[in-house]
Amino acid sequence: MERINDTLKKLSMRTNFKQRYEEERNEILKNEDVRRFLLENEGKVTSSMINNSLMKLYEFISQSKNCQKCNSLDQCINMMQGYEPELIITGNSIDITYRPCHRKIYHDERKKTEKLIQSIYVPKDILKARIADFDFNTNTPGRAIAFEYAEKFAREYEPGINMKGLYLFGNFGVGKSYLLAAIANHLAETKQISSLIVYVPEFFREMKQSLGDHTVNEKMEMVKKSPILMLDDIGAEVMSSWTRDEILGSILQFRMQENLPTFFSSNFDFDALLHHLTYSQRGEEEKMKAARIMERIKYLSTPIRIDGPNRRH
Repeated sequence: MERINDTLKKLSMRTNFKQRYEEERNEILKNEDVRRFLLENEGKVTSSMINNSLMKLYEFISQSKNCQKCNSLDQCINMMQGYEPELIITGNSIDITYRPCHRKIYHDERKKTEKLIQSIYVPKDILKARIADFDFNTNTPGRAIAFEYAEKFAREYEPGINMKGLYLFGNFGVGKSYLLAAIANHLAETKQISSLIVYVPEFFREMKQSLGDHTVNEKMEMVKKSPILMLDDIGAEVMSSWTRDEILGSILQFRMQENLPTFFSSNFDFDALLHHLTYSQRGEEEKMKAARIMERIKYLSTPIRIDGPNRRH
């Protein structure tokens, strides 16, 4: 015969287990995301489905959604790094599916771009640029105007909205490239909108080399269709008729037709850039073709001169 102490111990364990079970169940059902899911699927989800799926629901609430508990992609706390859980109904049970988070999507897009166009190099300090850190000296009104436009664009832009980019021009080291990178970082961090910053001289060299391995079209498609394109240091390249008409002209024509935001930085104002585009490295003068490129640049961007000391020194 079973001893009375052993019987009481078993009954106590059962009572404690039932109590803990009810506490865990109530805690899970109090979760805001779980409650939203049950409300959205009212009439489809039964009590038995909830009871049979408590482990899945617990797995769901213990992970981060919208990267709220993750400081970065490398510090993701979820079971699958870079993927966030979503509740679904499968047959007569509640299940979980995983979708990439916005940091994972942005990371993969950046990796894809870097892999495709390997000769585009942007200094690491520029990639950390922030709009709030841009120095806009009141004695140089162009800096304040550029700052205001950059802040407005980063705050208001959404995919599908037709907004002009900027054509920033001025002397060396005044912060033109910095401001472009700051806009790109802000869009990526706050709206998960990817940008492509292209150092024009390197890109043109890359495209010439790509004629040999037949990757010109593939790389062109990436640049043409980038959600936000920033052509850095245009005018510093050695211009040829091919790079001007077939590469630059094709990119700008596509982006003009699709109303895709395009930014530029240059040491040249519009008149000086027109002169640069007019003469090829062979000394050929082609005014009409240069004027056609300039019309596209003017359509896509607003010119702003940035003055100030050379901050590279």
